[in-house]
Amino acid sequence: MRKPIRYKLKRILAALGSVLLLSACEHGGSGAIQPKPFPDAKENLIPYLEPGLSRYDPPIEVSFVRDADGLEELLSGLPGETLTDNRWSRLYEQVLGMKIKYDWIEKGELFRQKLGVSLASGDIPDVVKVSAQQLRQLSNAGLIQDLSEVYDKFATPLTKRILSQEGTGPFDSGTIDGKLMGIPETNSSYEQALFLWIRTDWLKRLGMQPPRTMNDLMEISKAFTEKDPDQNGKKDTFGLAATNYLWDPVMGVTGFMAGYDAFPNLWILDKSGKLVYGGIQPQIKTALQALQEMYRNGQIYSEFAYTDGRKVKEQIAEGKIGMMYGQQWGSFFVQASRSRNPSAEWQAFPLVTVSGEAPKVPLRFSTYQYFAVRKDYPHPEAIVKLINLHLEKNWGKTAEYETYYNTTIPVWQLSPVTPYPPLKNLEAFRELEEARRTGNRSVLKDEAEFIQKKIDAYSSGNGDRESGWGWERTYGPNGAMAILDQYEHNGQLLFERFVGAPTETMIEKQDILTHLQDETFTGIILGSPIDKFDRFVTDWRKLGGDKITAEVNEWFAARAFASTRRGR
Repeated sequence: MRKPIRYKLKRILAALGSVLLLSACEHGGSGAIQPKPFPDAKENLIPYLEPGLSRYDPPIEVSFVRDADGLEELLSGLPGETLTDNRWSRLYEQVLGMKIKYDWIEKGELFRQKLGVSLASGDIPDVVKVSAQQLRQLSNAGLIQDLSEVYDKFATPLTKRILSQEGTGPFDSGTIDGKLMGIPETNSSYEQALFLWIRTDWLKRLGMQPPRTMNDLMEISKAFTEKDPDQNGKKDTFGLAATNYLWDPVMGVTGFMAGYDAFPNLWILDKSGKLVYGGIQPQIKTALQALQEMYRNGQIYSEFAYTDGRKVKEQIAEGKIGMMYGQQWGSFFVQASRSRNPSAEWQAFPLVTVSGEAPKVPLRFSTYQYFAVRKDYPHPEAIVKLINLHLEKNWGKTAEYETYYNTTIPVWQLSPVTPYPPLKNLEAFRELEEARRTGNRSVLKDEAEFIQKKIDAYSSGNGDRESGWGWERTYGPNGAMAILDQYEHNGQLLFERFVGAPTETMIEKQDILTHLQDETFTGIILGSPIDKFDRFVTDWRKLGGDKITAEVNEWFAARAFASTRRGR
C-alpha cells in the first residue's frame, strides 16, 4: 500500500536524522577527491547524433519548481555555482539548447505545501514532478499531456535500458487509461532489501553465534538485554532497535516480520493467484505477538512509540542497542557507535526465519514520483531529452563521473532531473568482486573504483581508515551487498505485485487505512490484546480495503490479459 508523498517523506526524514544517506545507497557518497571544476566552453562540446540529444535552435525555455532543501550546504562547496546557474544548467543549455527556469523555489514542507496549492489551482510549470496520486488528479483534470509517443520516439537506447531495469512496473504506474501521463523517476527496489545488523563484538563477548532462526535471534536479543554486553554493570542495553515509524528503512520491523513470512505494506499473490494485501494476513498477527513479547521483556526501548530516528541513532551511538534491521547503508548509520567506542563492530547478516529456511525478502514498489508535462507546453519531448543527457553524462559512453556526478560533493543534485540505474550499486559490487577474484582492477568503472579507494583506506589501516569502515561493511566480500547478491541469485527477492497507478479508492481511503494499520500495530506491540488485530482486519476491509482489493485485482487481470495479447 502506498502512502501519499508528504507522509512518506516526513516519516523517512524523521528516520534518517542526520545520516542524510551519505552512503552509496542512492547516488553515491563522500570521499577525499576534490570535485573537478565544470567545463564552460561550447567549442569543447561535440554534438550528439541521436534525436533524443539533439539541440534546439533557437534555444527553448523549460520551467520547473524546485525544492531547495539541503542544497545550500552543497552549493557552499561549489564556488561560482548557484541553483539557477551551475554545471548542469549550463550543460543543458550548451548541448540541448534548453534554458532551465524555476517558477519558484522553496524548501521542505513549505515546498510541498506550495506545490499542493499550485496543483490544485492548475498553475503548474512546463514540467512538474508529482506523486502517483497527484499524477492521476492532474490527468483527471486534463492539465497534462500524454507522453507515450514522446518517450518512444526520443528516449535513447541507454535511457530505455536503464529505466527498464525495474521491469515495466514504473511505466505501468505512470500509465492512466492506457496513456503514459508521467515519465517515472525510477527508484531502486533492490536498494530496499533488508539485512540484520548485529554488534559482533557483543556476540563474541557473550560467546554466541550469528542467528540461523528467529528463535536464535530471540535468544541473542535476550542476552543483549540481560547479560550486560557493554560490561558497565548496568541493565541499560536493548536487543532490538525500533522507532515510532514501524517501517523505517533502518531500525524498522519489516525485516523482523519477514522472518514470520509476514509482509505488511506489500501486495502479494495468494495461493489462488489473486492479489492480497500483506498487512491483513494471519502471519502478521504472529509477528506482532513476538514483538509484543520482546517489548514486555524490555528488549525494545520502552518509549520507542514516541522516539524518532534521531533519538534511536543517539542510542546506537551511545552503545545501548545490539541489533537493527536496515538497508545496505545501515553500515554508515551504526558507524556512529564507533565514534565513542572504536572497538564496536557491526556486521550485516541475512534475514532469518522461524523454520530456518531461506526467507523471502520483501521489496516494495519504489517508484512514486513522475515528471508530467503541462497540457499546452509545445515541447513535451524536452523532459525526455533532459533525462537522456543526465544519464549519458553519468553512465553513457561520454560520461564524466567526477565532473557531473559525485566526488566529495554530489553535484548530480543540481540537475532538475536525477535518474540513475536502479542496479548500479549491485553492479558496482559485482565489479569489485571480480577485481577481488581476479586481481584485475581494470574492470572497475567510475563508481566501483571510487568505492575501492574507500575500502583500500580501511584495509591499509592508515589515518583515513575510519572513513572506509562503512564502505567495507557494505561493499566488502562479507558486506551487505554480498548478501543482496546472494538474495538475488537464490530467488529470495519478493517484489510487490501491484505496480499500477493508485486506484480511485486508494486516493480516497489511503490515509485512513494507513493510520488505522500503524496505530493498531503499534498499540499491539505496546501491550494491547492481540485480538485487536482481528478487529483491524475487519475494519480495514469495511473502510475501503475490500474495494481496493477488487480494483487491484481488476488491474492485475487486465495486465495479464494485455500481456497475453502481446504474446500472440
